[in-house]
Amino acid sequence: MDAYCERVGMGVFAEPLNAVSNVSFLLAALAAWVLAQRTDALSAGVRVLTALAASVGIGSILWHTVPNMLTLILDSVPILIFIIWFIWLYARDVIGMRALFAGASAAAFLLATFLAFPFAGVLHGAFVYTPGLIVTLVLGVFQATERRAARFTLLAAAGVYIAALFFRTIDKEVCAVLPIGTHFLWHLLIGLVTYLAMRTLILSTTTEVRARVR
Repeated sequence: MDAYCERVGMGVFAEPLNAVSNVSFLLAALAAWVLAQRTDALSAGVRVLTALAASVGIGSILWHTVPNMLTLILDSVPILIFIIWFIWLYARDVIGMRALFAGASAAAFLLATFLAFPFAGVLHGAFVYTPGLIVTLVLGVFQATERRAARFTLLAAAGVYIAALFFRTIDKEVCAVLPIGTHFLWHLLIGLVTYLAMRTLILSTTTEVRARVR
């Protein structure tokens, strides 16, 4: 399965940068866990979220070292579940939606993603990740206008997301001049987006808890 510029042959180490760059997700999970502990926001939901963030990195490492249908699923599904779980937690704990509406919000993202699948070949697969960008932008606008904690962090994450999609899109196009490609930059930047999203949720949740105690 030769889907990226960096892969020029067979073997576990055929995509070293694409594989190693997934450490960004593991670091994001660790940093979010430490932040949640430090701010007394390490709830069961946040624990699951950080575990999902780590699983994104692990699944992608497997896909870029042993590419097959199983590792492709392990690469794709954790990302989807992470975003669904993030939407659920943010809608319920930050926006204050009832469980039914929070679940409907997560379901709307899932539906949008499935509707995008027929266009997976557009822009080298970047189109499938557009619903995630839309979620980040929409929640970023809400965070900027309604919250005090980490006010512009999600909007910053949306900007990083756009840059990540750009590098994902041009990976095959730059092979002639850049044999290593740019897909590894997608990993590094989306790892940062993952941390910024978790940071926003954690700090917002902590602020809400303290406000209720007062």
